[in-house]
Amino acid sequence: MSEIFTLTWNNVDLVNRVATVTNDNAKSGKARALLLNHDAIELIRKLRFKNNCEFVFTRSTQKRVYDIDRRDFSDACELSGIENFHFHDLRHTWASWHVQAGTPLYTLKNLGGWETLEMVNKYAHLNADHMLEFANNVTFTSQSTIDFFGTESKTA
Repeated sequence: MSEIFTLTWNNVDLVNRVATVTNDNAKSGKARALLLNHDAIELIRKLRFKNNCEFVFTRSTQKRVYDIDRRDFSDACELSGIENFHFHDLRHTWASWHVQAGTPLYTLKNLGGWETLEMVNKYAHLNADHMLEFANNVTFTSQSTIDFFGTESKTA
């Protein structure tokens, strides 16, 4: 959350579709680039025309946002029928959606700024499609000259 709310306009490059989290604002202490998808670009462009503050995300008073509106967040969760959900869970949802859409884990690691591949392995079970093509490489019948009924096959 702090990385979002400390984002300043001088760290947003709409032409190259990237926002930079500086090392002093990054949770890990290491600067990283955030690639901006079409939805993010559209939102940020709208904010740019309404915003005269150095920070990207501001209140209607043009003051920097330091925290989400917990009441609005709680109301949105309630209206959606979602229980026991926190702001940070949005990161897990984003990662889960990426894996379900086929984003490779190594790419997700880089997109999300995780330090190690092990940190994103918890999402691997959400999409095993990339392994299905290999599932039939080795089968019982391809390794044996004896068929299912116990008779020796003539086509080995």
